[in-house]
Formats: sequence, C-alpha cells, structure tokens
Amino acid sequence: MFLGHIESHAPLLTIPSAGQLLYKIMSVENLTRSVLGRYLHFNRVDSYSDFTGADPHDGRQLPKDEPGNASSHFQNKPNFTAADYYDQSRSRTYACCFSLENSDYIWRNYANINERGKVCVVFEFGKLRSTINNILRPGNAAIKYNGNLCYQIFSVNYGLVEYVERDSHQTNSERLPNPIVYTYLKDKNLFAEEKELRISLSALGFGHFALQDGSIFEFPPSLSLAFDFQAAFADNTIVKILHSQDTDTSFLKSELQKLRIVLEDT
Repeated sequence: MFLGHIESHAPLLTIPSAGQLLYKIMSVENLTRSVLGRYLHFNRVDSYSDFTGADPHDGRQLPKDEPGNASSHFQNKPNFTAADYYDQSRSRTYACCFSLENSDYIWRNYANINERGKVCVVFEFGKLRSTINNILRPGNAAIKYNGNLCYQIFSVNYGLVEYVERDSHQTNSERLPNPIVYTYLKDKNLFAEEKELRISLSALGFGHFALQDGSIFEFPPSLSLAFDFQAAFADNTIVKILHSQDTDTSFLKSELQKLRIVLEDT
C-alpha cells in the first residue's frame, strides 16, 4: 500500500527561508469560497488551461529529454517506458502556486476572471509549510472520494520553480530524473517574472490506485486541501490581505466577518 510522504523530495528542490512572504492573487469570489469552505485549491499540473497565459507544458517532460525517456524501458514492464511513467506522474500531480514578490506582473496576469475584483493573500512560508505538513502527516489525513474515505496517497513538497530554456535544457543526460523535477521547471522566456514557489501534491508510483470495492481512483482536475483560514489569520500564517482598487470590499468584509476575520483597509 502506497501512502503519502512529507517532503520526501526536499533534497531535490530549492526551499526558501521560513520567514519568506508568499503572495497569492485570487478573485474575491474564489477567496470567499475558499475561506467559507475551508480549503486550499490545487490544480492538476496538466490541467492549466483555464486562463490566458496558462502553461500547457506545466510538469511536462522537456523536449530534449523525450527521446531518451521514450527509449528507456522498465525491466519488469518492457512495454512501459520512462516517458510513460513521467506522463502518468504528471497526471497525478497537483500544485498550489504563490509568488515571492508582490509584483505588478502577478496583479496584471492572475485572477482576471472576476466580478468583484481581486485580492492578494500574503502568507508566511514557514508557518504555512508547518500547517500543511501537520494536516498531511500520516495518521492525520484521509481522502474523501465519491463520498468514501480513502488512504492519503499524496506526498507534499515545496520548492522554488527553476526557470530554464525549455527547448534546449536537458535533465536526463546522465541519469533519468525524479518525476518531481519536471513539476518545478518552467520556461524562463515566458514565466520567469512569476518568481513562483509552489506546493505540490503527487501520487507517484506504478499501476493504479484501487478502492476497496475494486473500482479505480480517478484523479480529478483539481483537489481541495482542508485548510482553516480562521486559524491561519489567528496565528499569522496569513499576514494580511491586499486588494485592488476595484475590489468590492463591502462584500469581501461581509463574507470574512462570517468567520470573525477582519479585513484591514490597505
């Protein structure tokens, strides 16, 4: 039985200091849904296509790597290549994305589909990391799937995205990379201004994940991770919320007050 791990791939990733602030742009609607529903939203990395400028290659093998990956076969499964494994891993990996900077770029490019404006939720990395690790620690978590509780199969990792020349960069010249590496690589010509930190949830491994009734676990386009926003405000995991000039602050304040969260004027 495969169970999720806490930061099992940390040595392969670049992790910022605990005090690093993280900036997440959201529409007012998505923030209020998340706060009242008590969750953080994760997208499957092969499903980023719902907004202008989304990366269709997110988490995908690099072009220079594909020939070598496709020619590498597993001894006990000769019809299954490393390329197949990376594609499968990509379809089982989710990300929640933040920026290291409160920049014009992130305000300009994200959460543009909204009716009540947009906000920027400011997190402290170390506290957010500790909270999520505690939520996902073995014995603390389960997956709710089609109304059934299942074992927690997702491993969590944190890291800064490395921006590379996607068409010319190669990672498998000496050995095949761990699938997590592709989750943290992006094209620097298109996305370097994001300055992204991402939290990933991945269910790696071979074969399928079967439920007790014999049915197969299907990986949805997105996941909701239980997250108590009220507690996050109380312990300063969330430092503050910034908002744009056109934000409907009356609506936002009203929704946040349902959980006794006070929106400060900025």
